[in-house]
Amino acid sequence: MSVSPMPLAVRVIRAEHDALAAMLRTLPLLLDAHRRASALPDFGALRAMLFYVDEFPERLHHRKESELLFPKLRARAPALRDTLDDLEGDHAQGERSIRELQHSLLAWEQMGEPRREKFEHQLQLYSARYLRHMRREETEVLPRAAAVFDADDWAELDEAFGSHQDPLAPRPGQAVDEAYAPLRQRILAALPAPLGWGPALPTI
Repeated sequence: MSVSPMPLAVRVIRAEHDALAAMLRTLPLLLDAHRRASALPDFGALRAMLFYVDEFPERLHHRKESELLFPKLRARAPALRDTLDDLEGDHAQGERSIRELQHSLLAWEQMGEPRREKFEHQLQLYSARYLRHMRREETEVLPRAAAVFDADDWAELDEAFGSHQDPLAPRPGQAVDEAYAPLRQRILAALPAPLGWGPALPTI
């Protein structure tokens, strides 16, 4: 029996989730390594990472979920209403939270060590919320979509999610948009291997 290929929209969503989750899990480890070495982080690289989160997951990825994926599910799976309401609330809060995180990073850079703890605490909260949000989408939303959507639904979603190029999650054979190539290089150069191109973090 042949198995239907996973829709492009689902592959894009999962790939973008994986790239963002890896970065969010690595950032606290990177900051801890700098703390133990009594060294400051590369603030420019941290700004680039937060800009990426604001530019792609928050504004583009979430918008397509809120405008296309979630309304289709509301129409076909009414039992998911409360879950979708929660996820929409996360989307609304996300843009505010990333701006607050960017401000806290700037405060640490400009005001020094007394502002480090606030940034690290906000980063921890933001990352935990975002990881939980993505896990709910993958365990509650996407399986239900697979059960209730038809070919026309997936064609529309595939076109929407396949139309953009996430610089940290390019599809095989897809070139990174030249405008975002420097951003991708800046982020990957700062992240430790195997996620990025930097030296691996020392094991404790």
